[in-house]
Amino acid sequence: MKHIPNILTMLRMILLPFMVYFLMQPGREAIYISLGIFMTASFTDFLDGYLARKYEVVTNIGKLLDPIADKLLVCAVLVTMVSTGEVAVAIVLIILSRDFAVSGLRAIAAAEGVVIHARKFGKIKMNTQVIALALLIGMRLYPDNVAAQQLANIMLYIATFFTVLSGADYFYNARSLFLPKTK
Repeated sequence: MKHIPNILTMLRMILLPFMVYFLMQPGREAIYISLGIFMTASFTDFLDGYLARKYEVVTNIGKLLDPIADKLLVCAVLVTMVSTGEVAVAIVLIILSRDFAVSGLRAIAAAEGVVIHARKFGKIKMNTQVIALALLIGMRLYPDNVAAQQLANIMLYIATFFTVLSGADYFYNARSLFLPKTK
């Protein structure tokens, strides 16, 4: 049982090339497959964390790989959708910038012997991103439904708001890393 959460995290990363492949293919079948892969990968994010906490098998490799797998999942969809013109470049730049900044913050903290754990706003960010991206993928099935497209875009803006808020929250709570050390 102790390796299952990490296996699920690695499975999420293994699924990414297949998801991107199907996101780039035309046709309804490809949309269904890419959405299915995305939802499966998203579910593994919930499941790996749940199992690790429930069975007390949280590992350092899991702490490292889980946020990387999350970022890769979100970035893979966003970059693909930028390439097809479905998502604005500015949104993707905001989300990618926050993710790189928080990853850098975690690296700085690790060098100081500090582990930065997932925070509430970070979890909200991931959940809103998953919902927004699932809607955006699903809306490909209904390209002429303006209301559905608007709903997906509104959800993406909400996810972007929580992305910025969670980044600010991480940096605020790690501000001691940037203060001069006193003797």
